[in-house]
Amino acid sequence: MSDILLQPEPLARHPHAGAAFRREIRPMLRIALPLVLAEVGWMSMGLVDTIMVGHLPNAAIPLSAAALAQVIYNTFAFGVGGILLGLDTTISQAHGAGDYPAAHRWLFQGVLLSVALSAILIGISLVAPFGFAHLHTDPRVIAGAVPTLQALSWGTFPLLLYFTLRRHLQAFNHVRIIAATLVSANLVNLLFDWLLIFGHHWQIGTHAVGWSALGVVGSGIATSLARVYQGVFLVVAILVVDRRKGYGLLREGLGRSFRPHWESLRRLLELGVPSGATILVEILIFAAVTSIIATLGAVPLAGHEIALNLISFMFMFPLGISAAASVRVGQAIGRRAPGEARAAGWAAIALGALTMLVSSTMFLAIPRALASAFTLDSAVIAAAVPLMYVAAVFQFCDGLQVTAIGALRGAGDTRSGFITHLCSYWLLGMPLGLYLCFRMKLGARGLWMGLSASLIVSGVTLLLLWRRKRL
Repeated sequence: MSDILLQPEPLARHPHAGAAFRREIRPMLRIALPLVLAEVGWMSMGLVDTIMVGHLPNAAIPLSAAALAQVIYNTFAFGVGGILLGLDTTISQAHGAGDYPAAHRWLFQGVLLSVALSAILIGISLVAPFGFAHLHTDPRVIAGAVPTLQALSWGTFPLLLYFTLRRHLQAFNHVRIIAATLVSANLVNLLFDWLLIFGHHWQIGTHAVGWSALGVVGSGIATSLARVYQGVFLVVAILVVDRRKGYGLLREGLGRSFRPHWESLRRLLELGVPSGATILVEILIFAAVTSIIATLGAVPLAGHEIALNLISFMFMFPLGISAAASVRVGQAIGRRAPGEARAAGWAAIALGALTMLVSSTMFLAIPRALASAFTLDSAVIAAAVPLMYVAAVFQFCDGLQVTAIGALRGAGDTRSGFITHLCSYWLLGMPLGLYLCFRMKLGARGLWMGLSASLIVSGVTLLLLWRRKRL
């Protein structure tokens, strides 16, 4: 009898499933919209960096340097930092159960873990440039990418601290603070981009004040300074919220609780390592594609960078919904309400797919106008447009896979996404992309077609896994 009760049922077979799904739309949007704004704000930093760098002289070279530096840093930062996503499960479920001391303990352990992960990431950033020597690309691109990567590494600990504190705030439904952090951090990034990339001089009385342009390296410094701002902003915000709401975070002790709790750290790693590996597998495929396209020349790489920035920007919408799915599913499971958890997951998946349909329409309708926002170089625009047509094909399934992963993570399943991504990207997408690129002579477009196939398979698979998930 118990085995029968545990069998998952499709949403439509539950007599009140449709009503539960409709009831979940509003609370899901209430959490998701600020998180979407936060993710868009997050992506906007890289987008603004790319746009500004794209207006430097001989745009293909600095754009390519920014592409290499960003893809290498982001691959490891989001892969290793993704381990902290285990906090989505633990803090959300603790909040749903009303166990605030447990939620605070998870937060403290997350901060300690972020310190250790920062040391690992900084070490990787110091070693990574040695691999650039093996890339058969323009030496001028390498010369700009190495110092830009080093500049990005300066903001590593503030970045991971932001990841950690954000998990606590969103689990406690304070998502507007996260959005405010990213919106204001974008202004900080924009200011420093303007100051550092192009250089400025002013005449004050008889004295000339200013500095020389740092070019693409200035964009890396600006990003790191904005991340320092983010970390400080959230530290202050979380302390203010705790004092006003009386959650007892400070009473938990910045002494007794702010020490390694090995069982909690083990559980965080158990949940977080597959989450980080899922992100690493996904980003690593784009890093590999970027490295391969770098061998085709500066113009194809610059076109790839523009298209990648655009799809990454649109991906922030379902990514924010995915984070909301983790929170809503985790809270419902903490309350021992599996029906609500299932409805929350389906609501997130539907919203994620809908947003990416809009993205596909834009990429099909106005690709040249979108690419022109980054640069006026006609050759680079011509290289970006075919990639955007390919992206339009896989956007819907990209929305399915990321929101399904969020729902599964809220339920404590962080392995399904990793296994699915590993198989679809590396066993299908990469071999197919290489074949189309080199054997069929399709170049960068062939590699993107391989990515498209892997995302379609991944989206369908994860949707089916969520449908069969026992809650």
